Amino acid sequence: MRICFLSRRYFPTVSGMAVYADNMVRQLVARGHGVTMLSQYYGGASAGVYGGGEPPAIPGAEVVGFESTHEQERGDFEADMAVMTAEVERRHAQRPFDLVHAQYGYPTGFAALRVARKLGLPAVVSIQGGDGHWVGECCATHRVAMRRVCTQSDAVIIGSDGFARTVADRLDVPRSGFTVVPGAVDTDRFHPRPGRAPGAASSPVRLLYHGRVDRRKGVIELLDAFDRLRADGRNVVLRVSGIGPDQEEVAARCAGTPGATATGAAAYAQAPAVYREADLFVSPTHAEGFSNTILEAMATGLPIVSCETTGVVDCLKDGRDSLLVPVSDVPALAAAIGRLLDDAPLRERLAAAALGRVRENFAWPVIAGAIERVYEAVLASPPRDAFDELEGEPEPCVYRAKPHLL
Repeated sequence: MRICFLSRRYFPTVSGMAVYADNMVRQLVARGHGVTMLSQYYGGASAGVYGGGEPPAIPGAEVVGFESTHEQERGDFEADMAVMTAEVERRHAQRPFDLVHAQYGYPTGFAALRVARKLGLPAVVSIQGGDGHWVGECCATHRVAMRRVCTQSDAVIIGSDGFARTVADRLDVPRSGFTVVPGAVDTDRFHPRPGRAPGAASSPVRLLYHGRVDRRKGVIELLDAFDRLRADGRNVVLRVSGIGPDQEEVAARCAGTPGATATGAAAYAQAPAVYREADLFVSPTHAEGFSNTILEAMATGLPIVSCETTGVVDCLKDGRDSLLVPVSDVPALAAAIGRLLDDAPLRERLAAAALGRVRENFAWPVIAGAIERVYEAVLASPPRDAFDELEGEPEPCVYRAKPHLL
């Protein structure tokens, strides 16, 4: 089938969305589908907390970049959507698509819904963590747009049952409208260090945070917990890997904390080595759609400490393959890390269980097959015709004032 995939971010942007888009497109191409990916990107000094620039090629796929110039200048998502949808129409006229699939509900998901209805195609939208946890509560415009994406698309893919319930409750839409397809990881790329058993540790024990450097991901609480561990005389070091809106504050904290280092952005090609240099992965995130970094840590054979929150409890279970603590509970976070420092058999058992679980349930070939079945289902039914445009001027909101946060 011919698939038009609209991506909110793609490489060289450093984000889970870029990783997901890259793996999914490669898997679809390997399965014999034709894929054209149209990706937004930030340019030059506007690259901001994610990085950015022209997207690179994917073998076997067509990749087209669109600089989000209007968004960068004044938070005008709608003007950039118009450019993207016009390009979809132009390419469809040259060589028709079978369906449109967008990653992220707004603006790309709404753009996909709009152009799919105009062309008489099915619209599939993948709701991401940022969509469900923050967008829709920022302003009425985003809320209305997200509700229409969730209720009028031919299929809405979401990463976990817990996340689906969260989005349904916050947007007041039916939970039954979502198809759960979990996140996935490239288990050929991410694997344990050769010759080293899962859960093994060095001295000092090397703690790793890898991902978006954002207080909503719990990175500030992790630094507080690390201070407690060091004050208790624990022989540990911490690496904070990544960029994000709170990277300057985190870098300053690390610079003033013995044993803590902020190493900045790590390209996807470098990420496997980042994990394999660590002994223990810590992700005290406040909420997720489905965490790519947790899956990558599982596939690398690292013991994991995370939080009892949406999107985490769908892939990890406390005491089975990880230790989970309440969100924002610094003493509990420090205690869980300390427990793994003291108990080598527990570390090894949890890491081995996580490795087995991710290989069986979350490897990309498994998940790509599930996405393909969603496509087949929507193509087997007539495309829906429901679509209501947004009316009036967009309302002010934090994402228009600071669109790089979205």
